[in-house]
Amino acid sequence: MYNRILIANRGEIALRVQRACRELGIETVVVYSEADRDAPYVRFADQAFCIGPSRSIDSYLKIDQIISAAEIGNVDAIHPGYGFLSENSHFNEVCRSCNIDFIGPTPEAMEKLVYKNQSRQIAKIANVPFVPCSDGLIENEEDAIKVARLIGY
Repeated sequence: MYNRILIANRGEIALRVQRACRELGIETVVVYSEADRDAPYVRFADQAFCIGPSRSIDSYLKIDQIISAAEIGNVDAIHPGYGFLSENSHFNEVCRSCNIDFIGPTPEAMEKLVYKNQSRQIAKIANVPFVPCSDGLIENEEDAIKVARLIGY
């Protein structure tokens, strides 16, 4: 069990993770941009760090800023929420190299599931049910029409 995690997201996503942590007795550290300084999730956190200007590309997507906040906040793990860096295997690897757990799949699993076509093949091999689709990439309009007729609407 973790004692303190950093939530690398904002808004309602961060609040939901914070509520779950509170129920589990886990302290939360959040990061915020200048635009989110007065957001409820910032006030609700045990500790908060400003990581940059309003634009997400200048704050929530800055891996070095998030890792710095995690190290200063002395966290055990980072919860990425969804969006932003949650599907970024490089961020996951950076967390690992800094001895901070990434709450989510391993970087290796993330790499395998980057492409939908590859993900479907993995699901098919594992007998995981999924919605009807093509057996592979559709290269042209003729194939798209065939698959559409086969699947239906």
